[in-house]
Amino acid sequence: MTEKNTFIINDMTCSHCEATLRKALQHALPGTEVEIDLSSHRLTFTGDKARGEAAIADAGYTPQAQTA
Repeated sequence: MTEKNTFIINDMTCSHCEATLRKALQHALPGTEVEIDLSSHRLTFTGDKARGEAAIADAGYTPQAQTA
């Protein structure tokens, strides 16, 4: 089973942000599954947590890790 990583991204505010983050994660982690809840600013993805967090930051957003 692949680990799911969840982040709160308060500066993700619109569908353009959502598309940018999805593209950044899919580029950094090919085959990743990305789930985004824009209303709660919650983003969940599968794969390497550090690489995903770096991709989010490189896309210009501020990820805050959430624990289960």
